[in-house]
Amino acid sequence: MVPPVIRVYPETQAQEPGVAASLRCHAEGIPMPRITWLKNGMDVSTQMSKQLSLLANGSELHIGSVRYEDTGAYTCIAKNEVGVDEDISSLFIEDSARKTLANILWREEGLSVGNMFYIFSDDGIIVLHPVDCEIQRHLKPTEKIFMSYEEICPQREGGATQPCQWASAVNVRDRYIYVAQPALSRVLVVDVQAQKVLQSIGVDPLPAKLSYDKSHDQVWVLSWGNVHKSQPSLQVITEASTSQGQHLIRTPFAGVDDFFIPPTNLIINHIRFGFIFNKSDPAVHKVDLETLMLLKTIGLQSHGCLPQAMAHTHLGGYFFIQCRQHSPSPAAPQLLLDSVTDAVVGPNGHVTGTPHTSPDGRFLVSAASSSPQLHVQEITLRGEIQTLYDLNVSQGVSDVAFQPSFTQGDRYYVYATLETEPDLLFLELSTGKTGVLKGLKEPPAPAGPARAWAGPRRIVRDSGLFGQYLLTPARESLFLINARQNAPRCEVAGVKGGTTVVWVGEV
Repeated sequence: MVPPVIRVYPETQAQEPGVAASLRCHAEGIPMPRITWLKNGMDVSTQMSKQLSLLANGSELHIGSVRYEDTGAYTCIAKNEVGVDEDISSLFIEDSARKTLANILWREEGLSVGNMFYIFSDDGIIVLHPVDCEIQRHLKPTEKIFMSYEEICPQREGGATQPCQWASAVNVRDRYIYVAQPALSRVLVVDVQAQKVLQSIGVDPLPAKLSYDKSHDQVWVLSWGNVHKSQPSLQVITEASTSQGQHLIRTPFAGVDDFFIPPTNLIINHIRFGFIFNKSDPAVHKVDLETLMLLKTIGLQSHGCLPQAMAHTHLGGYFFIQCRQHSPSPAAPQLLLDSVTDAVVGPNGHVTGTPHTSPDGRFLVSAASSSPQLHVQEITLRGEIQTLYDLNVSQGVSDVAFQPSFTQGDRYYVYATLETEPDLLFLELSTGKTGVLKGLKEPPAPAGPARAWAGPRRIVRDSGLFGQYLLTPARESLFLINARQNAPRCEVAGVKGGTTVVWVGEV
């Protein structure tokens, strides 16, 4: 059992009389907490009306048309059998004549830098505001890096333009974005507050994958060495959220093909161990994230499994391991690993493909670009794994994103991009209800051998715990999806190669 942990959004907001306002509260705990709201210390459930309503099992407090008397401190309280947590979301109602100068500057000078998508495209870095579908800032390839005065994407001799090349990018505490430039063997650090590229960090040749270990404030950098991936290396950038003072450490691991660091969530906020694996070795190697020392090797030989990808759920404490497919034979089922004993429990039923766990750890969605099957499983609070359903998709799935439901407090939707079709599949996880979003354009061109490090052909990115927008690229544009309305929001034209995307939340 785990006591509740909550987040509210927004922490504070100012609205004019007559507009609608929403205050949201996300709670996690085991068992699932119950949510109640107080306004200035008084229970709001006694004040329900057409004007004031609770949505999504109480996780959203909605006021239809605000009045001056709605100003106040709204406390969200989450309770379960083992504890309680609370936080305050403040609402101020003020007419336009009394708007504070700070508010006017904040709104109208565009000084807010949070709640943006950063898209790393052929033509530099684009900062996109999803609410009004506007490019807020465009850092061109010729713009200079603040500390070294090099260009963001150096051009060829004689001034011939060439597209920027990006591999992987990570958000570091909504302060910085670290992004890999494989062809230049470096990692750029973008300052979110200034919306500028702050510095470049030289790393081993062909950096292809970055991952942020929040528990130890370090960015892991996997470099291939060359396009054949024959001289891979793993380096770690420490103190990643400080503006200067990062150090680059070379790890002692050889032949690393890939690695996995479990993500944190509201309940599990400290991660101690990661895993590394290589393509010719039927094993995963457990690593201490703090000391970067190898702790043990977990053999998968008896299952004939060469690991390709991993996922984790804190419910039941399982790791899911995808095994590499030896074509033309069918893909082997995933393996289950017990995180307490490090023992291989056995195959995960008949489930194949890349595993993806929902942010609350309750659902596992498995799919692959080479398979028309999408598997959905639920992990109960007792750690039992139940297969909910297997879906036949018209073709392989490129990428998936999880979106919290706006009508049910503890439910998730999955949005899945297809490998060659423009449509976006959506799926309500608990019921299996599916649908297709039409009206999008063909996906980006497949990456050729010259860009072998490219990730999924068509990514889809969510906008965090309280976000309602998703972003997916097309061949020469970007599409924003409004998940609350489950419909395309807009197309941002003239953006090529926007296949590396990071969401930045409240700054």
